[in-house]
Amino acid sequence: MNKQLKTTSIKRLISTALLISVLLVQFIPVSNANGATQIVNRSLTLKAGDSNTTGSEPGAVVNHAYSFTVPNVGGGVIKSIKFQYCLTAADVGANVCVMPTGLDTTLSGAKVTALLNATGTGSGGFALDKSVNGTLRLNRAAETAIPADTPLTFEFENIKNPTETTPTILSQTFFVRITTYTAEDSLSGQIDNGTVAASTNNGIDLQGYMPESLVFCTGKTVPLTVTVPNVPDCTAADDSEVRFNQLFSPTDTATATSQMSASTNAGSGYVITVNGPTLMSGTNSISAMTNMEQTLHGVSQFGLNLRANTVATSTVAVGTEVASASNGTNFKGQALAGYNTVDRFKFNTAAGQNDVANSAYVDGTTQTLGGSDAQIFTVSYIVNVPGSQPAGSYTTTLTYICTPTF
Repeated sequence: MNKQLKTTSIKRLISTALLISVLLVQFIPVSNANGATQIVNRSLTLKAGDSNTTGSEPGAVVNHAYSFTVPNVGGGVIKSIKFQYCLTAADVGANVCVMPTGLDTTLSGAKVTALLNATGTGSGGFALDKSVNGTLRLNRAAETAIPADTPLTFEFENIKNPTETTPTILSQTFFVRITTYTAEDSLSGQIDNGTVAASTNNGIDLQGYMPESLVFCTGKTVPLTVTVPNVPDCTAADDSEVRFNQLFSPTDTATATSQMSASTNAGSGYVITVNGPTLMSGTNSISAMTNMEQTLHGVSQFGLNLRANTVATSTVAVGTEVASASNGTNFKGQALAGYNTVDRFKFNTAAGQNDVANSAYVDGTTQTLGGSDAQIFTVSYIVNVPGSQPAGSYTTTLTYICTPTF
């Protein structure tokens, strides 16, 4: 081999060796000099500060709730935690952090709530330093180490969300770099770190209107809705003729029932009245019970009430209580005086005497007036006649009117 070829081969060998050396340098992993490990199970939830905002609304003053677990493998004493808000996601260190536009972590009233973990230990004892906008620092002087794999939760109140930089942009993602330190100043003694992400977004505005409402129906029966328990179905009300259970007799009381259902959102509730004549057959009639009375065989009587009547002397078993039962909150319907006493009946259509029910629930001396969900009233009718009552078909048409006051 001549000298020139030999020299060229040596140069190529040196160049190849240098290239391999460079490649080795490029692919040798560089360990974290400070030995920091990743904080795990980390999250940031944007929570509404009040009922007028949503947690993710741009520019809204809300609460930022953090949850994470510190590995803290070395068992170092965590004396400070830094939360740094940035536009980019990166580990803490030399990476440049640009604070999101419009963010304000220094508002008056900003504070932190530390919640304990399931074992009763955790995030207590930290004080908030919010002096630098975009960076929240939690400091404590405690010398007790937080155990490894300890879940921590912090909620910062009165934080102003970032705002959109362009009106056409509906959301803005930002990142928060979390770092734990052994020093109280959140500057030295880094232990663990991790990044969380969150996004602001305009809420979806939904609008609807509840108008003034009244649902009222009457019938021989008013059944319950099949698919919704305890809700009357007025569309299925039985409007057939109501007949008494037996022929009229001076030795027994004839009975019959009808039903009605009412609901309204009227602020002053509703009043139900009954209107119409007593039972008639041509010019012959059965006497209306103008006063609340018990039933008496052999006496001309026609009356009604809205209660479940029992079997007792001179009374009959007929009727049921209002359903659902009144509770003074969403169910306020009740029978009124004259029609609300068990085994006592009345029928008086004179002016001012025909109110049978309303939605003004009374509990002791307290009256709760107002709207009510639907309830079913059962109206019980009774007839007694003397032996001299003229034969005939006795009928009447009664009209129930429900009047809400808005």
